[in-house]
Amino acid sequence: MSEVKKNDTVKVHYTGKLKDGKVFDTSEGKDPLEFVVGEGRLIKDFEEAVIGLKQDESKTITIEAANAYGPKRKDLVFKVENDKLPKDITPAVGMKLVSEDPDGRKNVVTITEIADDHILIDTNHPLAGEDLTFEIKVVEIV
Repeated sequence: MSEVKKNDTVKVHYTGKLKDGKVFDTSEGKDPLEFVVGEGRLIKDFEEAVIGLKQDESKTITIEAANAYGPKRKDLVFKVENDKLPKDITPAVGMKLVSEDPDGRKNVVTITEIADDHILIDTNHPLAGEDLTFEIKVVEIV
């Protein structure tokens, strides 16, 4: 039976958990995730973790925040005046909003604080600053 190597197309099932055991993403109950190993579409350590595995083999890995979505950065938290908010929303801490950058890319931001005249939004990736544990099972080497 062959082992996964760089440039192979693989299908995997995975479950991603935070330090406290909370599941943040899983492919269970869905189609397996398909990707080309080494293509760089996924977190590098995730892609490299399947190298050497055979079909139906599993592995659990932990990826430190620095190698996943990076540390939470204070320079990615912004103050937005209330008059700049859409009139049809009532802001709440934890609310997710979609913003558009000057290049037209849409980004999900989270409201982290509400004041009388402004809100603070966090534009960090929701998993920034988190160490991630993945349980990965190779379903198929295509």
